[in-house]
Amino acid sequence: MSLPLIRFLRPLHLLRRLPAPLTVALATLLGVSPALADNYKASPEMAMELRHARWFDGEKLQSGSLYVEDGRFVEKRPRKVNRLLELRGQTLVAPLADAHNHNLQGAWGLDKFGQDYLRDGVFYAAMLCADPAAIDPIRARVAQAETPDVLFATACITSSDGQPLAMLQSGTPPMALDQIVDKAVLIMDTPEQVGQKWPLIAGRHSDLVKVIMSYHERPELRQQPELRGRLGVTPEVVAEVVRRAHAEQRRVVVHIESAADFAAAVRAGADFIAELPGYFPQHGEEPETHLIPPEIAALAAQKQVGIITATAATQLFQPAPELLARIEAVQKQNLERLKAAGARLLVGSDLFTGNALNELHHLDQLGVLDKAALLRLASVDTPRALFPQRKLGCFQPGCEASFLVLAGNPLEDLAALDKPLLRIKQGRVLTQLEDVAATAGEENNALNSSASSKKKSGGKKPASKSAKKSSGKPASRSGTR
Repeated sequence: MSLPLIRFLRPLHLLRRLPAPLTVALATLLGVSPALADNYKASPEMAMELRHARWFDGEKLQSGSLYVEDGRFVEKRPRKVNRLLELRGQTLVAPLADAHNHNLQGAWGLDKFGQDYLRDGVFYAAMLCADPAAIDPIRARVAQAETPDVLFATACITSSDGQPLAMLQSGTPPMALDQIVDKAVLIMDTPEQVGQKWPLIAGRHSDLVKVIMSYHERPELRQQPELRGRLGVTPEVVAEVVRRAHAEQRRVVVHIESAADFAAAVRAGADFIAELPGYFPQHGEEPETHLIPPEIAALAAQKQVGIITATAATQLFQPAPELLARIEAVQKQNLERLKAAGARLLVGSDLFTGNALNELHHLDQLGVLDKAALLRLASVDTPRALFPQRKLGCFQPGCEASFLVLAGNPLEDLAALDKPLLRIKQGRVLTQLEDVAATAGEENNALNSSASSKKKSGGKKPASKSAKKSSGKPASRSGTR
């Protein structure tokens, strides 16, 4: 596949517009198997006792017993426990979040990649430039027990010569401008147009407002016909979008390309910046021109802008080894500057073929942040940034009881995240085994077989001992694969 096509899959995932055979062909070219994995099923909600638990609190590991009831952690052991887990030697972490992707932006993508998110322990995500016509039919399917919780940016703003117009017009089948403008995406070239078209935002039911910038500091690019449809809005448009959005309590995420775009988005007061600058030099510029100035890093920290890393997306361009080394050197320097400034980093992959787990491993490879910091970004800071009204990424009473059970300690090796032994979402076991999902929350089920046999024989036994006798380690009892 050509780099331009891969490039423009990033701002707007539009495989949903392609016929089914073509989506499979495109997935194959991207290295994605078109075969669907067995879907995860959610058990009934369960009251749990987590004995000898060891969990990550955002800084270090804590140990003790935890209790779950009605989908949340509670202070005391529930009167009736559906499931007791003996967790000695295992580690609990909160689920991960991906703050930047496009692969769940339609029914096909949700069917194909939604299960991969659950498999990888990524329960929360933001899809950052979606056509409302593709999202409306799937809204009821997300944020369910058996799917990731997803925010959609269906108010996606670009310029009349901005991306993703070129991709949409050259797609299969090609779209006419009257099918795109203020339908698939919103076109706003001036602050005045922002005011004129702002009423369109409300009807799109957008969780986030997305604005696309691309090398705004290089006006000569607008004089090149081959770049028409591949650029973006001006800083003045971004500032007006942010002003109006914040007046309505809406959050704004800005796509950027260059260090100048990054600075403009920070000054405008964006809530989120969708990637670090310079994930790939689009116009032959030196990678080093994408370094964030220290004073801009400090301003981003002061304004508490959420800066989504999206470093793994560079692999989509398949740069030559020497160029890749230079790009990653810039990524490291930018991360170091943002870290030193105390900026608010968030994890997002912008990786059509992957998710936050891929990004976490790439960040680990870059070596700027230690494993505790990386795990906090992915499992605590990013979920809370996406869903600030919810109690996520914690194990205290009142927090949502969503977590992964790992065989190893991710603070020693992040590879422990790759194959969770057990996935719990709001007190429900996620499993690919239908019979386990159907019976896990019942009093007499395969997970409480000793209690069941005692009841049939007429014997009596305290519930806690019965549960203990029937419980095993999650690897043998979860029914996961």
